[in-house]
Amino acid sequence: MINYRHPQVQEDLNQLLEQDIPWHLLRGKIVLITGATGMLASYVGFTLLYLNEQLDLNIKPVFLARSEQKLKQVYGDALSQVHCLVQDVCEPMEYEGVVDYIFHAAGAASPYYIINDPVGIINANVQGTQQVLELARNSQTENVVFASTREVYGHVAGKTSITETDMGVLDPLNPRDCYPESKRLAEALFTAYHTQYGINFNSMRIAHTYGPGMQIEGDGRVMSDFINDAVNARDIILKSTGEAERAFCYITDAVSGIFRVMLQGEATEAYNLANENDPVRIIELAHLLQQLAGNKKSVNIEVNESNNAGYTNYARTALDTTRLNALNWQPVVGLEEGLMRTLKAFDKVAL
Repeated sequence: MINYRHPQVQEDLNQLLEQDIPWHLLRGKIVLITGATGMLASYVGFTLLYLNEQLDLNIKPVFLARSEQKLKQVYGDALSQVHCLVQDVCEPMEYEGVVDYIFHAAGAASPYYIINDPVGIINANVQGTQQVLELARNSQTENVVFASTREVYGHVAGKTSITETDMGVLDPLNPRDCYPESKRLAEALFTAYHTQYGINFNSMRIAHTYGPGMQIEGDGRVMSDFINDAVNARDIILKSTGEAERAFCYITDAVSGIFRVMLQGEATEAYNLANENDPVRIIELAHLLQQLAGNKKSVNIEVNESNNAGYTNYARTALDTTRLNALNWQPVVGLEEGLMRTLKAFDKVAL
């Protein structure tokens, strides 16, 4: 498992701090992260700890997660600097005093959980979000940033690029739509709490993100499964022809976008977050990973429609990131570089 002191994480954080993000605005602030052991949330947490170590900002992190053991594994000795809330996000949060910023990322997203625990996904996105908003309501919170998903757009017909004001079709009777439908409802809850109680928020509609700390065992998403096979020197088995195109965002680019929105975003706005610079066909991604890992293994195609219940079944449409670009955000880590860093984190990369 990746952890805060891992050399690749430290290298990523060092490069992240060099970006022109107004880090000083976090000085002395209390920042709550829910789902703090997940890939994206943990990197947000790592960044707070690194800011304290390198810039002496005296940030007071509060990390919420269900497992104390996993918190210790992810953050190690740095956990002594953190106030921990070990609980389910769906339960009331007992924290007294001000919480200046919240990054709400608790909840599962993988096809495995979409198939096996759809009720849990809905509860985390709806009940969990309401618990977060109740805490914000009572804690003088300046801004809550919600880790939403590009999937809230559903199937958008006639578009080559989706802006934040576009909205397509979702089918509530489609079993896999438990995930995007509950994310939509969470965004509606944020809007309701802003309207009724004045809670400021931003929704980050995040596309495919990857990097050190990602779950690769039994996850079910393309990048996770491929990296799992590459790390373990196995053949990669495609569940499709591999012609579909995807774009992937390295984790530090996602984190920089999150902090820009947290500190500079316009209240109540949604922001698309994606790296559309390196779109790649799935089959090309599989071959690239095998090459970078130095594996002499095959990429095979085995189409089985019965295995696709947890996956989106419409073609990719690019996300328009103009709104986020206006906050001076641009992705800086290309696909091949990001894959190399990720494989290094799993101690697997061609020499």
